[in-house]
Amino acid sequence: MRKKLFTSKKDQENLKKDSRNYLSWVLSDRQICDLELLLNGGFEPLNGFMNRSDYESVLNDMRLENGALFPIPITLDVSNDFSKKLINKDKITLRDREGFPLALMTINDIWRPNFKKESELVYGTKNEDHPAVSYLVNSSNKIYLGGKLEGISLPRHYDYQHYRHTPSNLKSEFIKRGWGKIIAFQTRNPLHKAHVEMTMRSIKDLNAKLLLHPVVGMTKPGDVNYYTRVRCYEHVMEQYDIDSAMLSLLPLAMRMGGPREALLHALIRKNYGCTH
Repeated sequence: MRKKLFTSKKDQENLKKDSRNYLSWVLSDRQICDLELLLNGGFEPLNGFMNRSDYESVLNDMRLENGALFPIPITLDVSNDFSKKLINKDKITLRDREGFPLALMTINDIWRPNFKKESELVYGTKNEDHPAVSYLVNSSNKIYLGGKLEGISLPRHYDYQHYRHTPSNLKSEFIKRGWGKIIAFQTRNPLHKAHVEMTMRSIKDLNAKLLLHPVVGMTKPGDVNYYTRVRCYEHVMEQYDIDSAMLSLLPLAMRMGGPREALLHALIRKNYGCTH
């Protein structure tokens, strides 16, 4: 069972005060996406960034050390200089680029990963033409930290707030609407007519509802920006019957991980309350 990462408002305020006492790590855009899905339950059963034993188990067997299915490593990479200031059991404060504290992390592992091994096992290649391999080799920090999180605040978003839902938000909305079967549709691009037809047939064949759940975190270099895509999705939603489809934005940093990533998407959508 995943431990709840947010406690009472009073406890969150106390954590916020405590955050001033610890070393701070300013999160990258990708790390903020990962942190949001860790804190809101989208990456359940994870309760923090993976430690080394879970990381190695996921690489080799697509399972956490306890046997739970999880296909892709979710890790926190930091600089070598920062890691030298740390020891196991230290706490650090994770902050966004504006300096707001988002979580405390209790460190239980510090290690230097083998990026070539990770690339080959997760993405099936060491070729740096693959965007995730290129990120690992050229952009990722060289040290991984593993540890459990204590949530202070979800990352702040100033756009499309009415389309941003946590898993608990969506589950409550599905119950409110009386939706039982929910099909999740994953996309990082605008929908074309074949996509719309496919989703409409799925709704009819399964007697289900549709969650259009586009990724608005990091995708592939050269992809259409999500501001443009959201406007496209809003127009597409007009094609569906009333109370047959819903739009929600997913703050996922995609890895372009082929079959492993497809499985990750399925787990995420299950956590968001979807059945298909």
